[in-house]
Amino acid sequence: MKRSGVRVGVGTRFSYDGEVVEVVEMHSVRGIPQVVTLDVRTEAVRRFALDELMFSERARLLGEDLVIEVDETGGATASVTWSAVPESVRTQARERAGHVREVLTGYRSGCAQIALAGEPRPSYRRALPKQARMAAKARELGIGLRTVERWVSRYEGAGEVGLISAKALQPVLGSRTFQLFKQTALDVMHEYVDMSRPTRQLVIRHTEARLIATYGAEVVRLPSKTRAYEILDELDRLYPLFSNSTKRNRDIASRPVLPYGKMHPERPGEYLLMDTTYLDVYAMDPHTLRWVGVDLTVGMDWYSRCITGLRLTPMSTKAIDAASVLYQCFRPMPAGRDWPVEAVWPPHGVPRSVLVEHKVLAPGSVFAATPAIVPETLVVDHGKIYVGEQQTSACRQLGISIQPARLREGHDKGPVERFFKTIRDGFLQELPAYKGPDVYSRGVAPEQDAFFFIDELEALLREWVAAVYHLRPHDGIGEPGLWALGMSPAQMFEHGIARAGYIEAPRDPSLAYHFLRVEWRTIQHYGIEIDNRIYRGPGLAGYKAREKSSYKERKGRWPFHVDPDDVRQVYFFNRKTDPPGWHALRWTEADACDGPMNEDGLTFARKLARSKYRHFDDKVALAELLDRRKLSQGHTMAERRAALRLSREQSTLGLDIHTAASVPDLPTPGGVLNTPDSPDSIDDDNAFADVLDEDVPVDDDHIYDDVLEDV
Repeated sequence: MKRSGVRVGVGTRFSYDGEVVEVVEMHSVRGIPQVVTLDVRTEAVRRFALDELMFSERARLLGEDLVIEVDETGGATASVTWSAVPESVRTQARERAGHVREVLTGYRSGCAQIALAGEPRPSYRRALPKQARMAAKARELGIGLRTVERWVSRYEGAGEVGLISAKALQPVLGSRTFQLFKQTALDVMHEYVDMSRPTRQLVIRHTEARLIATYGAEVVRLPSKTRAYEILDELDRLYPLFSNSTKRNRDIASRPVLPYGKMHPERPGEYLLMDTTYLDVYAMDPHTLRWVGVDLTVGMDWYSRCITGLRLTPMSTKAIDAASVLYQCFRPMPAGRDWPVEAVWPPHGVPRSVLVEHKVLAPGSVFAATPAIVPETLVVDHGKIYVGEQQTSACRQLGISIQPARLREGHDKGPVERFFKTIRDGFLQELPAYKGPDVYSRGVAPEQDAFFFIDELEALLREWVAAVYHLRPHDGIGEPGLWALGMSPAQMFEHGIARAGYIEAPRDPSLAYHFLRVEWRTIQHYGIEIDNRIYRGPGLAGYKAREKSSYKERKGRWPFHVDPDDVRQVYFFNRKTDPPGWHALRWTEADACDGPMNEDGLTFARKLARSKYRHFDDKVALAELLDRRKLSQGHTMAERRAALRLSREQSTLGLDIHTAASVPDLPTPGGVLNTPDSPDSIDDDNAFADVLDEDVPVDDDHIYDDVLEDV
């Protein structure tokens, strides 16, 4: 049998830092064994602790022939080998071990105290030579003498485990036959990860051709066709290529080699997750009156899973939209007047469990739709809207760290990705004009259902988040000892505030200006000009025309902060006033707008006027746009019919809806969330079934005769 230890004494030799040393003395110092060694080459005497020689990586034990004795480490242990084989193989090994023990001791059990009847038999008495006993056993079993000798050698070296045949163990631990073919086939499969899915036959042909080109014909043994397919099936289970979707296979192939890590937030606001997704529902842009897809950008507190900000945008998301969601973490949107009491948040995100006297609250403060936090770290992907200049500059000034997620690693932002599925399953499916997650899940004509304008859809979503999502138990929320409580995001936020012991609140009164886009312009005698818009106002007092700024890299231009969602004014920080402060410069055509005007709406208005007039200015363009915008200000059946009809005639090829639309009475946000729509609630006289080849007359006291003259 193997010895689990080695004898160390006077005369034992070690290799220490490449030098051969010999133990000449051994003694104990305060209970710690120490040795005195003599360097064989230099005859230098040194003292070592015995642990240093036995366990240090600098020392190696030497045999009598000065060869390093290396322990057999690694590979399968005896327990793994014994448990890996089936019971029939273990039974066979026990029988062989009994025969070996009888050869060595004369007893099948190996002990005289538990000898069987008739033991020891005459052919296996200890007085006989060992070779004679092994020959007798070979004659008894009808096997060769060399086989018995091999059994005895393996039993003396490894016990019963050594008697397990390698052939029985090979299918369990994996065969190494065709190993070169497997590795080459795996290399070929990896090359097709980013390509369209190949067939198994193609991979086999490429693998065989590569082996022949590398090693020569008939040098490497190739498997049969059936065995080759079996090898590819084994590899496909480890590195999917022929199953699942190609996108899923690419995600699996890009998984990190190292074990997964996880950040553990300990309080609200420590990590803020932000991401954007495309919603599976149609909406109508109130400015252009066109069917558009809708993008949703959300901010989620990782600790509590509370949604701290959200924004719906048509078609695509811009940097100002991401900045707006981040700003909502500091200044939440006001809650709806008809929201439930438990769905609203006190000002500054203070939990309801924290009592605040009513008299200390600001008279103008209102209840918020989401909790307010000051994030410490922002976890985002590599989209331009998140890692662009506007977002990074705002985070730098506010002391927020940005932690970019790894490329194509969706689980780095797993909670917010799962929230998008929750929105689709719990909210979007209940809405009219829901079109499904893909074309295979889409209905016959989802456009025929009622539709919402973007602002209406955002109001519904905010109320659903506040009244349903924040109050519903969340399986992914909890801490050690709290998982069984089934806490909701709102309850987890209150628990986090109680645990952290403080609330971060924004202290900068000019916080909003950090999130606006900066435009560099010169000051002229008529004001400033941005995108053919003239701005002027008292905020430029003290500055002369063509006066240069101190920013040399900007060639003397001055910074002006622009809100793309409302271009009626821009903002300028005047350092010459006493005290210095922010001032709004108003657009010369702002009075023609009956509400906020964004850049996209103004661009569309100019395009609309250009197609109708040869010469026009912004006043004419705004008039044309506002005539059409009136259709989205009301919510009557006739107004929605007219808006729908006008949107079809003005839509492009990609946005055109080639089917008719039926527009029943639209429910309120509270009605969608609390009560199901009843088909009986729709009046048959008001039902609208439009056919593109027909002109359906719309007449409600001729209110929109001028607006719909083209219709």
